Amino acid sequence: MSDFRKLSDKVSASPQLTLEDIEQARAQGVRLIINNRPEGEADDQTPGPAIEAAARAAGMDYAAIPIGHGGMNESQVRAMCDALAAAEGKVLAYCRSGTRSTMLWSLAQCASGESPQDVAEAAAAAGYDVTPIRAAMDALASKR
Repeated sequence: MSDFRKLSDKVSASPQLTLEDIEQARAQGVRLIINNRPEGEADDQTPGPAIEAAARAAGMDYAAIPIGHGGMNESQVRAMCDALAAAEGKVLAYCRSGTRSTMLWSLAQCASGESPQDVAEAAAAAGYDVTPIRAAMDALASKR
């Protein structure tokens, strides 16, 4: 059962997707699925290549920007910025719980000039706490 949580008009985050979630994502207008989960993180996760194949078969694009539990780096933030900028429609990012996807989205938004406070409020409204990365969000925003 899907749990797509709206972060913005264009982007939602989700816990681990299943193949059954792909059709619901397509029906909701998703055009790009971003996988933020490393392969083999858990025995019960649907493999990224299977999600990619299903997404492409449904007419959606797919990108993998895996984030381990060690945290995010600048290249991952840049990859997320690029993927979001290139997306032609709605985006659904997922990981185990949606938290890493939300945090990466938050950093990308701040790197692109969005207000850290507004981004934090949007994440909170979707049920995600970005407090652990708030200093990094502020630092990225201050570079703009």
